[in-house]
Amino acid sequence: MPDSKKQKSRKYSAVAAIVLVLATTAVWFAYSSIANTKYRSDSSTWVFIPQGSTPQQITDSLRATLGKAGEKAALIWNLSGTDFKSAHGAYRIENGTSAMAIYRTISRGHQSPVRLTFNNIRTLSQLGARVGTQLETDSASFMHAADSILRAKGIPAAGHIGAFLPDTYEFYWTDTPEKVVTRLHAHQQAFWNTERTLKATDLGLTPGQVATIASIAEEETNNAAERATVGRLYINRIHRGMPLQADPTVKFAVGDFSLRRITARHLAVESPYNTYRVNGLPPGPIRMPEAKTIDAILNSKPHNYVFMCAKEDMSGRHNFTSSASQHMQNAARYREALNRRGIR
Repeated sequence: MPDSKKQKSRKYSAVAAIVLVLATTAVWFAYSSIANTKYRSDSSTWVFIPQGSTPQQITDSLRATLGKAGEKAALIWNLSGTDFKSAHGAYRIENGTSAMAIYRTISRGHQSPVRLTFNNIRTLSQLGARVGTQLETDSASFMHAADSILRAKGIPAAGHIGAFLPDTYEFYWTDTPEKVVTRLHAHQQAFWNTERTLKATDLGLTPGQVATIASIAEEETNNAAERATVGRLYINRIHRGMPLQADPTVKFAVGDFSLRRITARHLAVESPYNTYRVNGLPPGPIRMPEAKTIDAILNSKPHNYVFMCAKEDMSGRHNFTSSASQHMQNAARYREALNRRGIR
């Protein structure tokens, strides 16, 4: 009998072992199936997890943006007992990424860099809005940070838009507005190296004044090839003590860049930006100038032009001259062209 009991005990142990192996195998296959569920899409997808998101909100977000793979990643997350607090951020999930990889990336806060690109910016509020669409911070927070940081550096409000350069930058979606402003301004400061600063000095200008002239040149013409000539023309007028009489500064003063014809009413506007009434440069740039425009002006060839007028063919190009009488003729032809087109 004892031997019989031992044999039964061995059989039960063997059966239990087999069951355990089968159960373990089944669990492993189930877990493997969950972990290896792939995200499938024609392109990558961004997952954004705001600060303070609850586990349920994160789970819902993963499911909504990544489908089955996101659902499985959330399941692994919940089963693992890993804290959800580190998930705050933005994550780019590529086609073919497994649920396990998704879980590991997001649960560990391994964010993907966000590309922040901007150009054709006229005001700080426009820049703030652009930043607010691409990073977690909002426009108001960015503008407040810009005002605080730039003023502390001795840059007056009128010069704030010139404290940055249009370009493509990489940030993390969660970067603070202070960090964004500091990095953007650092890029502009690095641009103004010793070589460029000396070139500005040779022109009798500061970097800020060059940026202001570049901003006017950009508003004056869409023809990039003309901007160096336009910039030099305004430098000539400054050196001769002549008012700039730059139409774009009047548009800035009026607050309407869509104006196609500047009239006596516009020229009468009292503003430090109205260069028909105020001698010298305006207080700061009228837009964020591009690096290539600044370089074009710094490297421009000297000329004697002090007058310019848009060409009557409405090509966007200009007639340049050093003769007042020739300028009057150019201006008359342009006014006639405006009249023929009914532009008032």
